[in-house]
Amino acid sequence: MRAPIGNFDDATPAPDCLELLVAPVAAAVRAWRGDVPAEQFLYVDTDPEIADTAVFVEHYGPELLEQSANCVVVAGKRGGATTLAGCLVLSRTRVDVNGAVRRQLGARKVSFAAMETATGESGMEYGGITPIGLPADWPLLVDPAVVDTEWVLVGSGRRRGKLILPGKAFAALPGAVVVEGLGI
Repeated sequence: MRAPIGNFDDATPAPDCLELLVAPVAAAVRAWRGDVPAEQFLYVDTDPEIADTAVFVEHYGPELLEQSANCVVVAGKRGGATTLAGCLVLSRTRVDVNGAVRRQLGARKVSFAAMETATGESGMEYGGITPIGLPADWPLLVDPAVVDTEWVLVGSGRRRGKLILPGKAFAALPGAVVVEGLGI
């Protein structure tokens, strides 16, 4: 099957290649019950050596800069409590950590989670973290521009491979909250 975006040789419905996904992502795809059928979650094999956005779009198609999203893990602190959250914004933007995220989490201070925390708590590889399969008790903050994009490319949970799915599916993920001004 041809991918709806990018220059990929082959796209496979994610439910047909669960063995290529890390455990939490495979479990989330298997359990998916949203309005968008899981068969519209497509997996494309990609070179892990060029997983970072700038090099990736140069190789697989410059239009992907407008159709890719990055998921980052943040840690919000208030008093002695720390809240981990996923934040999903289009790749051409950055997460408004000190404004939109801090307000949404009700935190006094927010920072990007340490790599060991992000990977250890999510069960995903650094550079491939995806909102699909994040821990269910984490808030998932999603920029409206992601939801409004017809097809969005995101990580697959590891550096090799990406997922492509309709943008509207991200608003239906567990813990998802669409936050105006998240991506700046």
